[in-house]
Amino acid sequence: MPHTAPRHRPRWWTELMLIVVVYAAYSAGRLLARGNESAAVDHGMAILRAEKALLLNAEHPLNRLFTSTPALGVPADFAYASLHYLVTPAILVWLFRRRPARYRAARTWLMLSTLLGLVGFTLLPTCPPRLLDAGQGFVDTMAQYSSYGWWGGEASAPRGMGGMTNQYAAMPSLHVGWALWCGVMLWRHGRTPLMKVLGVAYPLLTTFVVMGTANHYFLDAVAGCAVMGAGALLTRPALRIADRVRTRFTAPSGSKSPIVSAGCETSAGERIPGQRTSSAGADDSTPATAR
Repeated sequence: MPHTAPRHRPRWWTELMLIVVVYAAYSAGRLLARGNESAAVDHGMAILRAEKALLLNAEHPLNRLFTSTPALGVPADFAYASLHYLVTPAILVWLFRRRPARYRAARTWLMLSTLLGLVGFTLLPTCPPRLLDAGQGFVDTMAQYSSYGWWGGEASAPRGMGGMTNQYAAMPSLHVGWALWCGVMLWRHGRTPLMKVLGVAYPLLTTFVVMGTANHYFLDAVAGCAVMGAGALLTRPALRIADRVRTRFTAPSGSKSPIVSAGCETSAGERIPGQRTSSAGADDSTPATAR
């Protein structure tokens, strides 16, 4: 049975608290799921070999393009370091304000997919292309162009804060997963052609950026999309469970007895309800049963 949307917009402060708690749990879990460096390198090399065998290795040409052309590489680094922190919350706020009936399902989808991504980081720590041996042919554009931005040589973290990020959390790419979620929201709920164009362009642009900057493999991007697909499938059951839990904890402890029993009604001029039942001698205008 399809899930029915809530009639009223959720309270903004409870939503903010929920998002903060989930994101804090995700960030903490991401740090704890660092994994073994040797295993992460092995996983990264296995992904690279699989891509070469399947002729999917688009990272090398894109990375060479970005490293040889600062006009592409520098904006790509800024996009990688900032857009997912800006665009994703902006679309959440837009849905909350303009599409409240769609907000709850969209928020649940995003959160479930993010937590599934955390499971991926834990089970499959993966060394990104930029951290592989230089002989593999990748250049870390974030390090190359670090003088242009606030990041250092350790992912997109601000200088001096590299130890607060898990550099082996490459599989799946939630940069791509979140961008896909944003794109779907813009396509579904945007009312102008421009918003629909942005809905297609943003996830595609993010995919090129994460590969060109050597932060993710193509298969990381595919896994990011798969995680979002799994989150979408789990959203409706999760909402049903949440509704049942809410109903159980907010339902009244006992039902109150009705003030007037069935069959009683008050007519004009009466102070108390009078019982009306059908009888053989009743006038036709008298109702036979209570309404």
